[in-house]
Amino acid sequence: MNVIRFIQEYMRHPRAVGAVMPSSKTLAKRMVKPIPFDKITGIIEYGPGTGVFTEQIIQNKRKDTVFLAIEANEPFYKILKKKYEHVENVHIIHGSAEDVDHYIKQYSLSKVDYIVSGLPFTSLPRSVSTRILEKTASLLGKKGKFITFQYAKVKRSFFRAFFNTIHYEKVYKNVPPAYVFICDNEGA
Repeated sequence: MNVIRFIQEYMRHPRAVGAVMPSSKTLAKRMVKPIPFDKITGIIEYGPGTGVFTEQIIQNKRKDTVFLAIEANEPFYKILKKKYEHVENVHIIHGSAEDVDHYIKQYSLSKVDYIVSGLPFTSLPRSVSTRILEKTASLLGKKGKFITFQYAKVKRSFFRAFFNTIHYEKVYKNVPPAYVFICDNEGA
């Protein structure tokens, strides 16, 4: 059912959804692999879609870790809300990652350790991407990490404008294959 909904939403909003199919479980596991879930207290997800990464985060997070999932697409938001509204310290938000600073205050999140993103930076307007990444780098400071994926390495230099260290790895078990980018400002 989620695959059908995902394809329908892609057909309606291709630039905002950014992919024809939901991400694979292999990609989802690779996206959360760098996160030390036993040590973190705050995590945010941008653009969770139908929740492939969300599921991995919820399965691995501690009960007391606060998790905000920010989804702009209303049908996806409703799917996520219905599925996860009962989970302790999980907040599904219908809104834009551009307003992440507002949501942090609203949900009293004192520290953000990791931000995981499913946003299609390649198809988002540059001004929107810039605002999101400026706020992301500021919130994470020198200790947090930003993890995202893209289908090409085209945005690597764009990410470098906000983060001084970028590691990436290709995940072949996804349609299409994708690059996972792990970005931070440690040592800056």
